[in-house]
Amino acid sequence: MTARLAINTSRERAYAASLGRAFGGALIFAFPLLMTMEMWALGVAIQPARLIAFVLLTLPLLYGLSDYAGFNARRGWRNDVFNSLSALAVGFTTAAAFLALFGLLGPDINAGEAIGRITLQGLPAAIGATLARRQLGAGADEGAEDTAPYHGELFLMAAGALVLAFNVAPTEEVILIGYQMAGWQILLLALISIVLLHLLVFSVGFAGQESASHPGAALFRFTIVGYALAILVSLFVLWVFGRLDGQAPSMMVSTTVVLAFPAALGAAVARLLV
Repeated sequence: MTARLAINTSRERAYAASLGRAFGGALIFAFPLLMTMEMWALGVAIQPARLIAFVLLTLPLLYGLSDYAGFNARRGWRNDVFNSLSALAVGFTTAAAFLALFGLLGPDINAGEAIGRITLQGLPAAIGATLARRQLGAGADEGAEDTAPYHGELFLMAAGALVLAFNVAPTEEVILIGYQMAGWQILLLALISIVLLHLLVFSVGFAGQESASHPGAALFRFTIVGYALAILVSLFVLWVFGRLDGQAPSMMVSTTVVLAFPAALGAAVARLLV
């Protein structure tokens, strides 16, 4: 009985440490968004259908990240589900607490607006909570992504693209940059994005990079596919935030390519981010 009690106490302490790291990860990941005016306005103005779509995307993302990166070291689908729900609770609690502290929640904000703000800020905070063990845990193991199959690598690239794109997409500067750039500059930016993605993944030597014994095959299997994922992630995030509403097709393309630049960088260094 004493030994069993000691094991339980040790497990509880380990979980408390994981929970503390999760709150730290949620705050570090979300604080640029919590202090961004556009996110405050989007939390009020976002259409419910788009907010629901964002929730539906984030839930499997959290589950997948729980399996690859881990809220704590335990694995298995039950633990992954529990860790995902725990990350959501941490993310929403962190978002609500700091939005209230910043005076962005109060009696002058109705329930619908409060839910929109908390949800829009809480979901990225939950991603930060999920990644906390890898990013903040001392001596954390490398995790399942070191032996990830091809579809797992693509999942990590999409997650990395979302991490960086989400921090840029709410700002007006994305639209302004797309408006100011000429057609040849948009094409050049797309090419630079692809080249940087390829170099960062296969050539520079960052920790966790993917080695490629066949560069030609790797170009199509990872680089081109990775950029396509960055474009799709950018389109989705811009749609969620309503950044494509009312724009001409040429501006939609320009805005998407501009956001795909940080998204491609996120995909390239996904293993460092997640």
